[in-house]
Amino acid sequence: MKTITLLLAGAALALAACEQKAPEPAPVEPGPETAEAATLTVAADPSQGDGGVAEFYSHAGPTPAKPGTLIRTEAQPPETSLSGAGQAMRILYSSTNGLDGKTPVAVSGSLFLPKGEAPTSGFPLIAWAHGTVGIADICAPSNNARSERDSKYLNHWLTQGYAVVASDYQGLGTPGGHPYLATRPAAYSVLDSIRAVQADPNLKISKSVILVGQSQGGGGAFATAGEAVTYAPELDIRGTVATGTPYFTNDTAPVVRDPNAVSGVFAYSLYIMYLAEQADPTFKIADYVTDKAKPVIETTRTQCLMAAWNQIEKEGLNQANSFVNDPTPALVKYYPLMAYSTLKVKGPVFMGTGGKDKDVPPPGQERLFTDACKAGSVIEHRVYANLDHSGTVNGSLADSTPFVKKAFAGEAISGNCKTPT
Repeated sequence: MKTITLLLAGAALALAACEQKAPEPAPVEPGPETAEAATLTVAADPSQGDGGVAEFYSHAGPTPAKPGTLIRTEAQPPETSLSGAGQAMRILYSSTNGLDGKTPVAVSGSLFLPKGEAPTSGFPLIAWAHGTVGIADICAPSNNARSERDSKYLNHWLTQGYAVVASDYQGLGTPGGHPYLATRPAAYSVLDSIRAVQADPNLKISKSVILVGQSQGGGGAFATAGEAVTYAPELDIRGTVATGTPYFTNDTAPVVRDPNAVSGVFAYSLYIMYLAEQADPTFKIADYVTDKAKPVIETTRTQCLMAAWNQIEKEGLNQANSFVNDPTPALVKYYPLMAYSTLKVKGPVFMGTGGKDKDVPPPGQERLFTDACKAGSVIEHRVYANLDHSGTVNGSLADSTPFVKKAFAGEAISGNCKTPT
């Protein structure tokens, strides 16, 4: 692999579209995805330790060895709930550390039940995988008000009569680091959230489930559909809906950008450095950063995305003035953590791509579609030419809603692997 520059390659998610021979996409601008993150209402004091949150997220004693064990629940505070929910609760459940593949960990999340009586077989389940919010504990979605975009989207599924379980992912809210963009930890967290809520008969959840995700969560949902085959083969996963889906490979090579350019997307790349620290104790962010960049490093650790984004732009941080050494050569070996273990996934997949997506540019999403089709997955790929990364979430509902209905009903879905539209 030729020498590359990671940390000003744009948003980490934009790396999904880049390969050594690919043309450089347009620079990433602060768009709706980022604006949505700014609407989060933090429900805890960020001065707590490393961004810790309420007592609910801490589990005293050993975590249950059986993945998908519901540890405890509490009512979701109204200000962090969804208007379409008849009942909402925070959940804490056991999972498996996706980095080492064996250590039990506690993971938090939320469960939203639709209004009205459950069908005899229980509410069909949507497992929601969220987009980037940051890596600090206070950023856990179950601890915050959902963005306007996500609220509209999740309320839509509730009005269709589906329950929604929404994992925070490993290390968000709960003790331990959040392995940002690592596919296996996200997949395990989502799969065990499904197990946890389906196992409690009082919740009246059916056995059938659809995976749904956006951006970081689009990758998480796709990864979940792949990991389910070996990690949770008993689950009745009927299909997957993914929008703004990133695509990393074991040797992904980002586009080289101007090392003097200043953009808040630098925060995404810093999050990847935290992933490297978790995966390898010999990798230390402190070995690479300048004194000028140290304050924003602390911000990424203790606050959420927009705080880091704004600080980066206010302080004029970039690759040239933030690093004493280029960390790229050390980070290359962690690319496999962000790659999918398989492209042949369980059940059909609906992929929604915004033609104006700058966060995860369309070429990478189209390449995922092509490669997944070649691997034997059934993919229904829709391109929304006039929509951006965030707009595609709700903009794709006209197509994803009937897809989900057919998938839950067990109807055949052939996809359009030969001819994307």
